[in-house]
Amino acid sequence: MTETDEKIQTRHRNGEVPNTDSTMGEDVFDETYREKEGPKPPMRIVWRNVLMMSLLHLGALYGIFLIPSASPLTLMWSVLCFVISGLGITAGVHRLWSHRAYKASLPLRVFLAIANSMAFQNDIYEWSRDHRVHHKYSETDADPHNASRGFFFSHIGWLLVRKHPDVIEKGSKLDLTDLKMDKVVMFQRRFYKPSVVLMCFIFPMLVPWLLWDESLWVGYFIPTLLRYAVVLNATWLVNSAAHMWGNRPYDVQIYPRENMFVTLGALGEGFHNYHHTFPYDYSTSEFGCKLNFTTCFINFMCFCGLAKECKRVSKDAAQARAQRTGDGSYKTG
Repeated sequence: MTETDEKIQTRHRNGEVPNTDSTMGEDVFDETYREKEGPKPPMRIVWRNVLMMSLLHLGALYGIFLIPSASPLTLMWSVLCFVISGLGITAGVHRLWSHRAYKASLPLRVFLAIANSMAFQNDIYEWSRDHRVHHKYSETDADPHNASRGFFFSHIGWLLVRKHPDVIEKGSKLDLTDLKMDKVVMFQRRFYKPSVVLMCFIFPMLVPWLLWDESLWVGYFIPTLLRYAVVLNATWLVNSAAHMWGNRPYDVQIYPRENMFVTLGALGEGFHNYHHTFPYDYSTSEFGCKLNFTTCFINFMCFCGLAKECKRVSKDAAQARAQRTGDGSYKTG
């Protein structure tokens, strides 16, 4: 099921591929990149995004006050929608499509694409492209959510302004052949807007109303808007908090940290120093399922025959890297 040969680590850094994927090196940090000299381009605020994000969070805040009036089934449904949409990001667009850390069957890819539409964070193709740019040019002008620009920018501010020209330029030069060849990815991209309307807004609202007579009002503000806002912020914390607070047991030279709060909130994505050190590891952690719901989900999909060829870093390779470049906080577990 998993590959544990340390050779994967060396071949991945060299842009080689364990499984004949010519795009495998696109998420490896580019040491040759240099930011352009001179003044930075002015930030251009996208006021439509500012308005929409403000309204969303106001609606989510109102949804919190409605929680006491919601039925227990509605609250459980909201949690289920959170998990499904979260997996659309973590197991889907992140570990599967951005990093190609494992292979998924057609039924699993369809499920993850639907879950990704429920998460409403850009389509698979665009999200994966921007995430590969993030890894390749982390904490530079070419990083879409450059954490060196502060917490607010890396958390939500990057969505409220136009992209830095380097982000657009570097993103346009990536080899995205694997995404273009995936029919599920391109189908979702073609029908992304109607899929978002259906899966992110209509479906979570209608199920409580149809199945247990919850009001549409509560259905709209709790399992829809509140759930959507929580998933967004859990994802954004990986870009912000997990790049600022925590220890760096594997590589002290990079921003990403191990952040347990983010790990719990983002279904296992808070082992971020490890992830940026070994981006191709399907578990994003050397500890397997420990505090990592997404890894448990992928393992279960492998057990069911719906996923396979999970790439893994050997224990020895992780320990060796920690001893060589870590901050001294490394612990086995």
